[in-house]
Amino acid sequence: MVLILLCAMYFINYIVRVNVSTAAAVFQPELGLTNTQVGLIFSAFGIPYLLFQIIGGWVADRFGARKALTFFAALWSGATVFMGLTGSLAGMLFGRVLLGIGVSALPTATRAMSDWSPAGKRGFAQGITHSFARIGNAFTPILVAGLLLFMTWRGSFILQGMISFLWVIVWFWYFRDNPAEHRGITAEELARLPKHHGGKKRAPVPLARLARRMFPVTLVYFCYGWTLWFFLAWIPSYFLHSYQLRLRDSALFSSGVFLGGVLGDALGGVVSDRIFEKTGDRKKARRNIIIGGFLCAAVLMAPVLFIHNLTVVVLCLSAAFFCAEFTVGPFWAIPMDIAPRFSGFASGFMNSGSALAAIVSPLVGGYIVDKTGNWELTFVAGIGLLLLGSILALWIKPDEELAEVTPALGQRSAVPEAAV
Repeated sequence: MVLILLCAMYFINYIVRVNVSTAAAVFQPELGLTNTQVGLIFSAFGIPYLLFQIIGGWVADRFGARKALTFFAALWSGATVFMGLTGSLAGMLFGRVLLGIGVSALPTATRAMSDWSPAGKRGFAQGITHSFARIGNAFTPILVAGLLLFMTWRGSFILQGMISFLWVIVWFWYFRDNPAEHRGITAEELARLPKHHGGKKRAPVPLARLARRMFPVTLVYFCYGWTLWFFLAWIPSYFLHSYQLRLRDSALFSSGVFLGGVLGDALGGVVSDRIFEKTGDRKKARRNIIIGGFLCAAVLMAPVLFIHNLTVVVLCLSAAFFCAEFTVGPFWAIPMDIAPRFSGFASGFMNSGSALAAIVSPLVGGYIVDKTGNWELTFVAGIGLLLLGSILALWIKPDEELAEVTPALGQRSAVPEAAV
């Protein structure tokens, strides 16, 4: 049930962050915005999203996932409603900033999963929850386009925000930070879970050491995030304008591309855990999958630069997004591998790479289109960064668990640097 709630959270989280991509076809002419200004709206949430990745992870480690996720989800729900009520570029930007603070909740979800997932199921848990994020991506163009047939884009935003508020209520009522305190858990289930490290005596987060360990992962995750946020922000508009499609058709093709990500997220986590189960080698199970996924995604995106055939392009982009998303389960398992006790901060530090990409990638895409009128050129940077990321991934060390410090003695505990 906890996993279902987290999957629902990821689903809603990504609907409210990418709904502007489809709704832009309506509110852009209504508000008189250029492509660069629309790109600014896309990326405006990325600045607080970047800042609150690390802060949000620390809050989750310090106060627990129940309170932290309740706060963040209530904030993104309110921001979505606000965006439906505003009528200016400044109002849209302000709403997206509030949204960026709210949707920085993913490290909080990782904190929850760290306490509720056995070590051998971390890749699966991360993969399946992120697959629901991509279902949200795939569903959003159709959802928003459908809602626009029956109500204004403003009404669709308000409705999405109100539904999100319902999830907040259920989460706070049902979830418990310590699995042992949940009335529905059995002794057999509890025995399979890691020891809970909550309560009032929470160990201080080793910020500097953990940041050094996570820095290579963060760089590689930026390379992944560039492609992710470009796809989420501009793929609907790419099909709409580059192929002169109707809004309904561009939404349909966009959903097809994002469905490739759904399969990639789900399968990547399962394959990663299976490799770890068979070999006991986290480099093979995490790092090597990331390298392979990046290389395949780069190759599959390349034909878009030379072929202007809608069927071929949709298939290539769907396959490329599948390969890129195949790496997500392994990526998000790495913070739990390196620092299970501080997985909130570790995953927040890693996700700051994607958050930075969320600021830059949509804005650069809009600027390129405004200056050149060529939508295909916007894919060049993504291909280059995927190739760069596949090289930088060689410095990722998921098999070396962070040694803890014993507070009373100020010395490292007996936990080895290399995972046994």
